[in-house]
Amino acid sequence: MPREFHRSSRVAQAIHRSLASVLLQQTRDPLLQQVTLTHVDVSRDLGVAKVHFTVRDPEQSREALAALSESAGYLRHEVSRDVKLRATPQLRFLYDESLERGERLTSLIDEARASDRAASDSDSDPSSGDAQS
Repeated sequence: MPREFHRSSRVAQAIHRSLASVLLQQTRDPLLQQVTLTHVDVSRDLGVAKVHFTVRDPEQSREALAALSESAGYLRHEVSRDVKLRATPQLRFLYDESLERGERLTSLIDEARASDRAASDSDSDPSSGDAQS
């Protein structure tokens, strides 16, 4: 049984590759060169592409979103050169908070493990017990 690949997912992958290349090689804005594309979703009618991105410094997420939104026309034009479609989808950029959320959860888990270790170490310490002779 052959695997099914929807056209919108193939177009999303092509847009992702093209945009990543354009951002890295053809933009002069250093902020845009620090953008990492995490995922691209294309609507079923191929009219809109939601581009999820992240930046190394979360403090710069708003500036990066503004810069990407401002250059959306240029980026769409460059994508249209690489990805041959009847109509190139509009690009909508969304900041992806999943990496930050994952780091925050990892730190909470590490803190919980450390407190569990500290609690088990203090429970097993024989000098702290109520030993009666």
